[in-house]
Amino acid sequence: MLKVFRFSLLLTVLVLNLPASAVDLEKGKEINGTCAACHSDNGQGGKKGEYPRIAGQQVKYIETQLRNFRSRTRVNIPMFPYTQERELSDADIKDIAAYLAGIELDTKMPTYVGTEDALTRLLMAEKVMIVPRAEGDLTNGGKIYQKQCAACHGKSGRGRGMFPMLVGQYTPYLQRQVDLYLKGDRPHDEEGMVGLLNALNLQDIQDVLAYLTSIQEHGE
Repeated sequence: MLKVFRFSLLLTVLVLNLPASAVDLEKGKEINGTCAACHSDNGQGGKKGEYPRIAGQQVKYIETQLRNFRSRTRVNIPMFPYTQERELSDADIKDIAAYLAGIELDTKMPTYVGTEDALTRLLMAEKVMIVPRAEGDLTNGGKIYQKQCAACHGKSGRGRGMFPMLVGQYTPYLQRQVDLYLKGDRPHDEEGMVGLLNALNLQDIQDVLAYLTSIQEHGE
């Protein structure tokens, strides 16, 4: 009986220490073909911020939001059918999240050496993500961001864990999400319907958004 117990214990230890299944980046790239219809091939999103940038976003954040769309914890009618398990399994979610997180978008136009053909130049330019500067008080915005937002979203706005990257994101998209938070139509991460954003006035929020556009070259 003791030997059986020891064998069972050893088996349990071995199972618990097995490495997690590796993500399939090729599968993630394949899945991204569907995402690209709105978010573009490289995950830049819509040029006017109608669709968010998802390239370089935090893995845990992407996974969480896809599951939230599926469960309607975050209501997004266009995303709902694509996130159902028959269309996007849990393994698929991990694959697409890892693939998107690994996409790096430059914040400066490429330097051409003169030997590139037209297609190569076009592809190089398409991987540049420069968000237009937003108006606002950068000093005030920076002060508020570093005091109120950096603990979750990182000092450079690159995000952390389940908290999203904000730098390099389209300002109109961020403003739209802020409006949803303030109206109570979208929970602000783990804070519920009322959080830090509700304590800021509209000018402070505009200043924070302006600050984020000013540090995008340092966020990559």
